[in-house]
Amino acid sequence: MLIAQDTSGMQRDYDYTSARDPKALRDPAEVGREAAVRTLRRLGAKRPPTGTFPVLFDPSLASGLIGHLLSGLAGGALYRQASFLCDRLGTPLFPDWFSLEERPMEIGAMASSPFDGEGVQTRNNRFIDQGRIASYMLSSYSARRLGMHTTGNAGGARNVRLAAPLQSRDSLLQEMGRGIWVTELMGQGVNGVTGDYSRGAAGFWVENGKVQYPVEEFTIASNLERMFTGLVGIGDDTDTRGSVHTGSWLIDAMTVAGD
Repeated sequence: MLIAQDTSGMQRDYDYTSARDPKALRDPAEVGREAAVRTLRRLGAKRPPTGTFPVLFDPSLASGLIGHLLSGLAGGALYRQASFLCDRLGTPLFPDWFSLEERPMEIGAMASSPFDGEGVQTRNNRFIDQGRIASYMLSSYSARRLGMHTTGNAGGARNVRLAAPLQSRDSLLQEMGRGIWVTELMGQGVNGVTGDYSRGAAGFWVENGKVQYPVEEFTIASNLERMFTGLVGIGDDTDTRGSVHTGSWLIDAMTVAGD
């Protein structure tokens, strides 16, 4: 974590590296330089206008959107009727070019494991297939409660990977045109039962496909199902530091409350 200050105030940001193989870790000097760049570019931030705009989620935040999806597909939430994805198996949720699966046997990956938390052998599971919900995420217990079979997911999903066409970040910004590139989220305003989504945010204002200036002290709001169906594109800037690998996500429209 680094802190920078100018006449407009103080800002902070960070960077890190993570890998199972020590040889795959980034050089500490590179991590420090990136943390400095990320911190300095936030100086002079102001509030964006209020309205409905496209929103580009940084890769580290896009993985959080996948986390909300997996929580909605989890058997524990489903049998309690506490998920916005109850009774949605086989129905469309994403564009038809998007698929999502887990690969628990991937060699050297962060979350690889031959068995789940109950000792059931893990397997590749495709949760989203060409935009449709293809599988829930079930333990033995939750599967019995739902009258289904375990998917080997006691303890969660392992090594989540996307199958989708990827674009450069510059291409996504050009496609956005005018909107917000979000690099930080705050608060816990996500309702897993209804899918309603509202978070404090910081990032950068984009005009004519170009980053203009840093923005802060605003909120973005929508509904998770609306956000997933409104997914426009995924970046090739894939973040591989965790068990979920994804690039940036461009959502076509969200409500922004700023000035």
